[in-house]
Amino acid sequence: MSLVLYEAKDAIGIITINRPEALNALNADVLTALNEVLDQIDQNTIRAIIVTGSGDKSFVAGADIAQMSKLTAAEGEAFGKKGNDVFLKLESFPIPTIAAVNGFALGGGCELSMACDMRICSDNAVFGQPEVGLGITPGFGGTQRLARIAGVGMAKQMVLSARNIKAEEALRIGLVNAVYPQAELMDEAMKLAGAIAKNAPIAVRASKRAINEGLSLPIEEAVVVEEKAFGSCFETHDQIEGMSAFLEKRKEKNFTNS
Repeated sequence: MSLVLYEAKDAIGIITINRPEALNALNADVLTALNEVLDQIDQNTIRAIIVTGSGDKSFVAGADIAQMSKLTAAEGEAFGKKGNDVFLKLESFPIPTIAAVNGFALGGGCELSMACDMRICSDNAVFGQPEVGLGITPGFGGTQRLARIAGVGMAKQMVLSARNIKAEEALRIGLVNAVYPQAELMDEAMKLAGAIAKNAPIAVRASKRAINEGLSLPIEEAVVVEEKAFGSCFETHDQIEGMSAFLEKRKEKNFTNS
């Protein structure tokens, strides 16, 4: 049985962490499988990606504690690097990603969701970084992305208290964009992915890259990143097609990512 499933529906790719007997907990094999799936995605045809978990209880309940409990300090650092390498790859992946969080998103699961561009969740979702209660720190970007997404004070509160939060609080602090009944979650994720997929891929991907690159820069440097992204779209097929369709009052657009 594959630990990570991948399915393409038209221009939308769906990645499913598939270890339901362990609430989709991440171990080294799952991280390797996720990395391999990312390598296999056809970037010419796929325009949006949904990341979710198998079953209706858990997105990803965390990293595999049974596996981690026996690690040495050096092995622990290496495991953190393995997770961070995969999550950085996901974060910088050219195609926009949506985490459809269907239940528990704890520890590595919360970190996986934060490596995606957007998060939506079911009304039974639970988020948290419980690592300090286990005697460790978050290891797959939790101390860094949570502060960037929800603010430093909230990140410190969640990490240092190891307190889990429910879907509505996750929405309130900006950790997720929307909350839906569980039965509607994947339909809503597909709608959002479809809204992204219908736009010009060359512009969508340049916009994602500009946002990611600009976040760590002073505004004076960040706007230069945007200027270059903006300029790079001109003289492309997608720019000519998009503006021609607008001027011709034409709804049909043939975007080709070129």
